[in-house]
Amino acid sequence: MKHLYIKNILIYSFFVSFLFISCQQGQSKNDPEEKKKEKTKDSIDAIRKKEEEIAKAKPKTAADIEITKELQYTKYTLEDTYPYKDTVRQFQWDKIKEKLAFVENFQNGNAIYGVLQNYQNSNGEAPTIPHFKRDSYKRVADSLGTERYQASPLYREGETKLPSIYGRDGWLVKLQSSDTLQRVKVEGVSFEGTWEVPKRYLKTIGDSVRFDKVIVVDVTNQNICTLDKTEKGWAVRSMNPATTGRHKPPHAQETPTGIFVLQEHKSKMFYFKDGTKSIEGYAPFASRFTAGAYVHGVPVNNPNGKVIEYSWSLGTIPRSHMCVRNASSHAQFVYKRSKDFQTLVIVID
Repeated sequence: MKHLYIKNILIYSFFVSFLFISCQQGQSKNDPEEKKKEKTKDSIDAIRKKEEEIAKAKPKTAADIEITKELQYTKYTLEDTYPYKDTVRQFQWDKIKEKLAFVENFQNGNAIYGVLQNYQNSNGEAPTIPHFKRDSYKRVADSLGTERYQASPLYREGETKLPSIYGRDGWLVKLQSSDTLQRVKVEGVSFEGTWEVPKRYLKTIGDSVRFDKVIVVDVTNQNICTLDKTEKGWAVRSMNPATTGRHKPPHAQETPTGIFVLQEHKSKMFYFKDGTKSIEGYAPFASRFTAGAYVHGVPVNNPNGKVIEYSWSLGTIPRSHMCVRNASSHAQFVYKRSKDFQTLVIVID
């Protein structure tokens, strides 16, 4: 009997404890203070999520761009500022950051990209625009100074007769209509406005490409740098002297400023002697970004000559025909690390 009594007491105690715990749990769930805390936590999480969405959608500025130096090519490396004759030259990092912010911003969202193409008028000479002018090279040009030669005709929406302006070979666009149409509607990335371009002048790149490799050429300071987009920001891979194009009609032209898509690689880019069809020599490791403009090594004035590594003229004054000369090993570095239609060349002044 004694054992039975103790057993009953234990069962009763367990039952009471169970009811007490259940009651406490029920009270906790129904406690107004607990509900308030949970509601506050949910509100904070929602606010943080909204702030993250706003920050992601908000256009970036130069102040938002982080640049670090993680050089992969270390020959002939220039400092951020460096002496040149009786002046000081520099890498214009503030201006470069502005361009990189633009690159990140235009890629913030889904888009199908394309590039305007008409190298050596291979897709047909563009029609003459109304009220054209002739530039100092006696070539037809539009009001913005873009020449007809090697350009794509750009029509205002609905215009069927004549184009209004010319689009440079290598300019980047976003497609606004199907590329199966005779006239494709495009929004400029390298230039402003929405235009229509005959589809033969347009190469569709697609919607999966990410422009995370950039080559920046400075025609004022005669230098070049390469950058990669990383998880931490933008990493500088090289900082070197360069020689850009000069204004000297009828053959040599300035390297045009703007944003271009790198389009073609040639291990040797053979060139003619001015005013002839005779091959004078070649430039090694050439990467073409617009018309006849390449990033390449030191020219060799002998079609069968050996590669020349460096020239005293690099980083001095514009001397090229339109191209961007580099030390040949740096041109090879650019050649190997860049991919057609996935790399941008940004020329600043």
